[in-house]
Amino acid sequence: MRVSPAQLVPGCLVTKDVMGRTNRPIVPKNTTIQAIHIEVLKKFQIESVEVSNKQTDGTSFNPMGQMESKETTASTETHTQELSPSFHDQYLEAVQSYKKWFTDWSGGSPIDMNAIRKVMIPLLEKVIESKRDVFTLHHYTSSDDYIYHHSVAIGLLSGYLASKMGYNYGEWMQVGLAGVLCDSGMAKLDGKITWKEGALTEAEFEQVKNHPTYSYRNVEKVPTLSAQAKIAILQHHERLNGTGYPLGLGQSKIHDFSQIIAVSDMYHAMTSERLYRRKQSPYKVLEEILQEQFGRYDHKIIRVFVKEMTNYSTGTNIRLSDSRLAEIIFVESNHPTRPMIRIAEDGQILHLKEHLYLHIEEVYD
Repeated sequence: MRVSPAQLVPGCLVTKDVMGRTNRPIVPKNTTIQAIHIEVLKKFQIESVEVSNKQTDGTSFNPMGQMESKETTASTETHTQELSPSFHDQYLEAVQSYKKWFTDWSGGSPIDMNAIRKVMIPLLEKVIESKRDVFTLHHYTSSDDYIYHHSVAIGLLSGYLASKMGYNYGEWMQVGLAGVLCDSGMAKLDGKITWKEGALTEAEFEQVKNHPTYSYRNVEKVPTLSAQAKIAILQHHERLNGTGYPLGLGQSKIHDFSQIIAVSDMYHAMTSERLYRRKQSPYKVLEEILQEQFGRYDHKIIRVFVKEMTNYSTGTNIRLSDSRLAEIIFVESNHPTRPMIRIAEDGQILHLKEHLYLHIEEVYD
């Protein structure tokens, strides 16, 4: 829907670039609106902004006095005529469902696998079919509801990655469902630890290390979850070099499914806004994964993940970490996060592997 800046509230999601007088967006699409964005839009005298009809916490956005322009009416009618919810709306509904499940688990309720499958299977299928929605997950996470977003996103990333590694439908679906449930054991921890805004103490972290075991116990008797998926839930914090938890297993005893979830978990955590840590650019995170995680994660899985998450081609438009817009003109397979680019403003050609202070901040369709 299209609304004026005065109608915006923190938590709205921008669905189209907000452009000013230059070729750089004032507010890029998929931005979660904060108070500072509203002030900027007003100062630039922007008349209207295209936003989702749902906020990032899953609640509906129904601005009072919505503009009655023909464009707004047409946009509303088009939305009404849609036969199925958008990925964004479906994702936020899943997050709200997970929030309810987590509350129930905290009170001692068992896993309702039928309810989880009903919500997550259509969403997993949509991610695999779209091939693009999985790249935008980091935009949707809110710090207040991080744990709920994180669990849904791990499931989607894990299922997507497993499918790209050649696993069949039943296998990647099991990986995706395991990803959703791998942190269900966090519901058994003291809420003061789960929602702590600062870094954990050593004693608190020792308690957190128990959550994979709790998660495994939650699903141990669920008949519709495979044995491999259950093992992946128990092992998703194990590392190939033996430094993981809860068992400190070595490479020969760690299942591939758990490594798929582990890589997805790490990536989403690093690219998301959290209570005590700011999110990082996905492409900067991918570089760190390639450079710093050797020996802890299966390099075969990392290579597939990075390849899929940098699946852009010549002509793709990007935004750099210094806010400049550019176009990708050549991609080296050995340096997928650092292609050769042309700056939109002046036509300058840069090879990002020679400009390490710069990185890709965003990729546009």
